[in-house]
Amino acid sequence: MLKIKLQPTGKRNQRLFRIVVAEDRSKLTGKYIDLLGHYDPHHPQNKITLDKTLYDSWVNKGAQPTNTLRLLINKQTL
Repeated sequence: MLKIKLQPTGKRNQRLFRIVVAEDRSKLTGKYIDLLGHYDPHHPQNKITLDKTLYDSWVNKGAQPTNTLRLLINKQTL
């Protein structure tokens, strides 16, 4: 099953996250199928850069976003 999830990058106390499509069982820092965007929790507005067309395309193909990512995207669209 494909998941759309946050992949941690950056330094220990300055985490940044990639928004990726990956296999459900793959390691969190392992290979991914497609890069959809980035998330910076340290930015004043918790900036999410997301390619909405790619995101919608993967959701239509059956990929499911994780709960955390779903909440972040819903919070940004409000």
